[in-house]
Amino acid sequence: MNWTGMLSAAAVHLEITFAGVLIGTAIGLPLAALLIRFPRLGRGVFLVIDAIQTVPTLAMLTFVMLAFGLNEVTVVVSIVLYTLFPITRNAYVGLTSADAGIIRAGRGLGMTPLQIFTGIRLPLAVPMILTGIRLAVVAALAIATTGVFIGAGGLGMLIWRGIQTRNTTMMLSGAVPVSLLAVFFEFSIGLLEKKLRRI
Repeated sequence: MNWTGMLSAAAVHLEITFAGVLIGTAIGLPLAALLIRFPRLGRGVFLVIDAIQTVPTLAMLTFVMLAFGLNEVTVVVSIVLYTLFPITRNAYVGLTSADAGIIRAGRGLGMTPLQIFTGIRLPLAVPMILTGIRLAVVAALAIATTGVFIGAGGLGMLIWRGIQTRNTTMMLSGAVPVSLLAVFFEFSIGLLEKKLRRI
């Protein structure tokens, strides 16, 4: 097994994954906050986000490829589109589930809407936001694997080469790290969620 090649592929895989998740978070969190301010937009926005989830990964890569070409950017953009669902929805649920009594108390103390958002809603929503990010990371790791079909690097390249050459060792050198990374992030972010819920 070529450890150098596997580590290099894993680094590229993580780079693609977290680029997509970070951009998705940067879009999803403000979007969730906007929907609180303009609740009538919620149905339409969530309808679009839900519809994106029904598009098969390879079809999504093909559509995005028409705009960005055969490269890793296409995979990152696809991950962003798919991660909007768990990040935005969980952030919205978390932000809107703040106890009404606490909100009223904040207003009674003279807090502005911005202060209520940053000082009450957002801190209380952090565990739910982390749930969305955890789901997004695990999904993104899988999506990044399919990037091999449009010329992107990562662990998917090892899996595909292993399949093409009927090399089980090479195939496993890509598949096993993806699975281990998914388990690691699922566990570590989940553990952080539980700790924050106890605070």
